[in-house]
Amino acid sequence: PSWLPYLKERLREAGLPEDLAYLALIESGFSTQAVSRAGAVGPWQFMSYTGREYGLRIDRWVDERRDYERSTQAAIAYLSDLHTMFGSWFLAAAGYNGGQGRVGRSMLRDNTVNFWELTGLHSETMNYVPKLIAATIIAKEPQKYGFRWVGRGEPVEWARVTVPSSTDLDVIAEVAGVPSDVIRGLNPHLLRGRTPPGETNFPVKIPPESVETFRRNYALLTPEERTRPSLVHLVRAGETLSGIASAYE
Repeated sequence: PSWLPYLKERLREAGLPEDLAYLALIESGFSTQAVSRAGAVGPWQFMSYTGREYGLRIDRWVDERRDYERSTQAAIAYLSDLHTMFGSWFLAAAGYNGGQGRVGRSMLRDNTVNFWELTGLHSETMNYVPKLIAATIIAKEPQKYGFRWVGRGEPVEWARVTVPSSTDLDVIAEVAGVPSDVIRGLNPHLLRGRTPPGETNFPVKIPPESVETFRRNYALLTPEERTRPSLVHLVRAGETLSGIASAYE
């Protein structure tokens, strides 16, 4: 499934150019698991301080930078603010990558409001806008540019249900009758594979066609069956993931 139709629709609804959806492509390859060397996370690559500034929850249980719905809302708000500040989508994109302070100082130093006339930006930011333009052009006509086997994925769809207490995503998948990786893929912001403890009526995304099955089967669970015992392993120097896994087989 593809998130691109969702991104374009949200951008259009907010009055932003839909081609800004390709900003997420060059930032992360549309991956919810992307993490940069600087610590930016998710499809829109938010740093934690910027994410929190734009209302994203980031803690040991939930990181909404990985959630397409919430992070896209934050990205739209951030890009809108940058456009209001600079009056240009090229400059807004540059500010998204390099920071509005650096772009603003470069504009003052070069006495210009034209991105293409700026001289004081880092090479990464100078190349960012051309990269965004190129990604947009190629993504719209991939075969024209030599990408012969690019498929068009079906749009991602989901429905939102709530769970009354902390529940494992694997349990949600079982009672909904869908594979665990589907539920985890729709809820990548739940870092520990379950909804946070102590929080009631927590929203979870599931496939729309599974809502009735989920509600019917979840009602049969006791509170104790909503979560499963977990084991914490303290990693020692020299241990590998395969070695740890084999120790618990």
